[in-house]
Amino acid sequence: WYQRRVRGAEGRLFETTFLGRPCLMKERFKKSYRHPVLDEKLTNKRLAQECRTLCKCRTLGIRTPTVYYVDHKTNSIYMEYMKNTAVLKDFIDEHVARGERTALEDLCYNVGYTIALLHNGDIVHGDLTSSNVLVMKRIDKYDCVMIDFGLSSNSSLIEDKGVDLYVLEKAFLSTHPNSQDLFDKILAGYCSVARGQKTVVAKLREIRMRGRKRSMVG
Repeated sequence: WYQRRVRGAEGRLFETTFLGRPCLMKERFKKSYRHPVLDEKLTNKRLAQECRTLCKCRTLGIRTPTVYYVDHKTNSIYMEYMKNTAVLKDFIDEHVARGERTALEDLCYNVGYTIALLHNGDIVHGDLTSSNVLVMKRIDKYDCVMIDFGLSSNSSLIEDKGVDLYVLEKAFLSTHPNSQDLFDKILAGYCSVARGQKTVVAKLREIRMRGRKRSMVG
């Protein structure tokens, strides 16, 4: 059986089972606006990259869904169903509404720490938002689970890592108004362990200025 959960820009997500265990199936659908040959090549490339990234994350100590099976005929990934988790976006909204910010500050620090582990392994997520992080409750803390690596890439370039943080900042502050303090916690967690963090943060500031100039020019 397949129960559709959500449809995104790159694919559809279904709840199903694999060898008797609950799992999620992510299916990349065809893009009718692209030439069929180009579409197939891009889809295969991104499917393979997403699987490689998910597996590499595990070796780096980053929590991600385990890949069970890849179906190249349907461009689908069968992966672990993460129980007892919440989407970071919803978690933040609920805690802000209740005025509970202490847990959010600790969690956001952990999010930044985890992104630094990604970058230390030369993984650029490509679509960092609060919708692409899951929150998992532990006994005395909250852990984060990184998901949706469909636009990920391997890169050691400071520019790419700076852009990754800039994308997150823009999405985070847009989705969660009046949350600059929480994003600052993300940066603090990032800087606590990221290699070359001073140059990455300097690049982030430079990219911010570029964005402001574009907004002013129109």
